[in-house]
Amino acid sequence: MKLRVAYAIACVMMLMSLASAQQPASQPNSTSSDTKSQATVYVYRYKQFVGKALSPSVYCDENELARMENGRYFAVTLAPGQHVFRSNDKQAGINLDLKPGEKYYVRVEIATGLMKGHGRLVSVAPEQGSYEIKNLKPLESDKVKDTQHVSLAEVTN
Repeated sequence: MKLRVAYAIACVMMLMSLASAQQPASQPNSTSSDTKSQATVYVYRYKQFVGKALSPSVYCDENELARMENGRYFAVTLAPGQHVFRSNDKQAGINLDLKPGEKYYVRVEIATGLMKGHGRLVSVAPEQGSYEIKNLKPLESDKVKDTQHVSLAEVTN
């Protein structure tokens, strides 16, 4: 009887050690699936003379992502679902329903105001956005406010 109990305990311990040994090997796969389950939003601004000195903020769900510079872009990685984007013009914004693995493009435009210009966001079709962003440079790192979600990596098509 004691031999059976010892054998059962040894089998359980061996199964537990096998399960814990396999767990770290499966973690990298879950990480790669996590990135595929996220959506990417590219935010960019044309290089133009008008409003060159302005750096309007870009917000997602009222969280400041970055200060947008002339002729630059950045990428935001977010969980799927509804997200609200806006710049410093609180009257204009974009509601995006993000899907996993999809890419979205948002252009920052400078709108003239009474005292100064301000940023306004425009949702752009992927075919247009991927073309327009090709000749732009990544945003300077000192302009990024949300380092958890904002990436300055090169655009991948």
